[in-house]
Amino acid sequence: MATYGSIEDLEAGIGVEVGPGEWFEVDQERVNAFADATNDHQWIHLDAERAAKGPFGRTVAHGYLTLSLVPYFVASLREVRNVAMAVNYGLNKVRFPAPVPVGSRLRATSSMATVDRLDERSAQVVTVVTLHIEGTDKPACVAETVARIYFQG
Repeated sequence: MATYGSIEDLEAGIGVEVGPGEWFEVDQERVNAFADATNDHQWIHLDAERAAKGPFGRTVAHGYLTLSLVPYFVASLREVRNVAMAVNYGLNKVRFPAPVPVGSRLRATSSMATVDRLDERSAQVVTVVTLHIEGTDKPACVAETVARIYFQG
């Protein structure tokens, strides 16, 4: 795990790839819960019989479910200490190059693209996070996350 304690530490980490992390299984129970939470009950995610005849041969996770796992993966790869507050500021770009079949495993790599100082104790950090599917070459998700980190005074 990469550890940072200051804006200078973050700046020194620009371009350094961290990971891959541990594997994480995406199971049908999680997909069903996400469908219920978001009211997205499309058959490709929930109907195993119909999905078996569909383009992917089985149910697949929602793209937004995959994206929602990004904070979990980043927290498993990077730790920022001495933080008063960190907030999700948004996303610059997100792509889903490959579907995530239910029962498959994901893991992540990440690299900080930019660290822009907001003032002496805060910075905006853009991180590229790639979620890899076990046994495939194409990633499940590539996302540029934007966070604002406020260090303790």
